[in-house]
Amino acid sequence: MKKRFPILIFVILLLVALLAGCALRSAATKAALELPRSHAGIAASTQGPSQVGAVSSFGSDQSGIELPTMAAAPGDGSSASGNAGSGSPMIVKQGQIHLLVKDTDQSIDRLTQIVSDSGGYIVSNRVWFETNQDANYKYASYTIAVPVDQFENALLRLRGLSLRVVDESAGGQDVSEEYVDLQSRLNNLESTRDRIRGFLDQAQTVDESLRINQELSTIEDQIEQVKGRMNYLSNRAAYSTIAVQLDPELPKVAVPTLAPSGWDPGRTFEKAGNLAILVAQFLVDAAIYLAVWLPFAVPVLIVWAVYRIISSKRKTA
Repeated sequence: MKKRFPILIFVILLLVALLAGCALRSAATKAALELPRSHAGIAASTQGPSQVGAVSSFGSDQSGIELPTMAAAPGDGSSASGNAGSGSPMIVKQGQIHLLVKDTDQSIDRLTQIVSDSGGYIVSNRVWFETNQDANYKYASYTIAVPVDQFENALLRLRGLSLRVVDESAGGQDVSEEYVDLQSRLNNLESTRDRIRGFLDQAQTVDESLRINQELSTIEDQIEQVKGRMNYLSNRAAYSTIAVQLDPELPKVAVPTLAPSGWDPGRTFEKAGNLAILVAQFLVDAAIYLAVWLPFAVPVLIVWAVYRIISSKRKTA
């Protein structure tokens, strides 16, 4: 009986070990079955309508380790980059309008109010004077920028300043493709910059460090140029420019008209008398000239006659 007791204990321990192994295998199988479901849930969340929501779901894990999130475009062009990436075109709108106004000063005040109400600003302006009929008249030229959604409304209100719209034109330029190209170029340049910084950390000599720093400076200059161009396009797409010229109304020049007149015998007799006087004056003046120049003309005529006679006789002989 004593010899069988250890064998019984060994069998019991072996059974306990087998039961524990089965339990662990069952738990592992259950976890393996539930794991694909959790991955499917995550995949479904990443394929939702909002890409930002998918990124935020991976922003950090339960252990508190921060994971990379989606970075916005640099500078002021983050919203424009989103529009270009989502298919919304970036249109740079611009317009020109030439107005004939009654009072230039009042029109300038109203134009400034339109810009303020639209949330825009004045880019440039010029005022000059021109003389007309001994009076100075004020002319003005303004370039204004208004938010793109206020472009048509601003043009409508500007038309209301005028007595007549002399000339008006408007147009736009699609810069979406250029902006996307700049964004791709910026990403490539930033990746190159990061790699060069890694090379700089691994430089062994001063000469290598100087060469790498020179390359790094060149890349950073290109990055700043691309960012500047992107910011410029973003601002131009966000604000539309309108060139406004204000011309004052000039007074009309009175054109004299000849009133129709009837027959006036007295006037005709007066004109005839004046003409007779003029003719008489001419004849008297001619007689005076002949009386003065005749004594000088007679000897000349005599000499000329003698010369003609002698010449004719010579020809006859």
